[in-house]
Amino acid sequence: MQTSDTVVSSRANARVKQLRAAFQGHARLSGGMVAIEGDHLLEEALRSGMVLKSVFVSERRPVPRMVPRGVEILHLTDEVFASVVETQSPQGVAALMVPPVRTLEDVFETVAAPLILIAAGLQDPGNLGTLVRSAEAFGAAGVLTTQGTVSAWNQKVLRASAGSVFRVPVVGGTATEIEGLKRRGVRLIAAVGADDFGVVLAQEMDFTVGCAVMIGNEGSGLTAEWMEMCDARVTIPCPGPVESLNAAVAGSLLLYEASRQRANAAVAR
Repeated sequence: MQTSDTVVSSRANARVKQLRAAFQGHARLSGGMVAIEGDHLLEEALRSGMVLKSVFVSERRPVPRMVPRGVEILHLTDEVFASVVETQSPQGVAALMVPPVRTLEDVFETVAAPLILIAAGLQDPGNLGTLVRSAEAFGAAGVLTTQGTVSAWNQKVLRASAGSVFRVPVVGGTATEIEGLKRRGVRLIAAVGADDFGVVLAQEMDFTVGCAVMIGNEGSGLTAEWMEMCDARVTIPCPGPVESLNAAVAGSLLLYEASRQRANAAVAR
């Protein structure tokens, strides 16, 4: 690995500025890099085959042994390191990573009848990160995000996904591309409340075919455009007196039900 004994003490250092821009989500200023922080995300990124550009280590801790040879190592003073990262209790290690390029074809690469999650206007990064993690846990082929959905490389999304975002294809999709899923044998299923017209209970919906479960905005749900596009509407029966479920909880439960049905169908065959 390329390392230097010099400890960077200036916040105006070019690499420090690039890392700061990446944490703030400024793609142009960061050179298209993504920032990650902490030992766990660093380990998950490397385990998932991500390419590291630079690793930043605070002066109070050693360089992690997992860092590959050839990766640039920069030592920062504790003050400079804390000024760049977003967490209140920094772990003392961060990195600039080359984000993978995902396309819709990646979602169809491994299975003929994929299970897909569509995040339609989700704005809470914790919700999106949790759904990406659930997508991996329950065997979804990928996550599609529509315009208005928070970036998959948002810092809170990265932490909530616990590394799943490095492995699950998360692809931005237009309305035309999402409607085009139907031509590939994928049913579009809208997640709605129990009082919606023509709604089917989750356990009665057939998730064994190619399908894409669409989760709407946390406050306003799915727009009329998405509702008109969908082939079916599904709801999660709740015996308790709650008005609705959190978007991440609802999506995760539907992915679990789809996984359960698919596992049972595989055994039956």
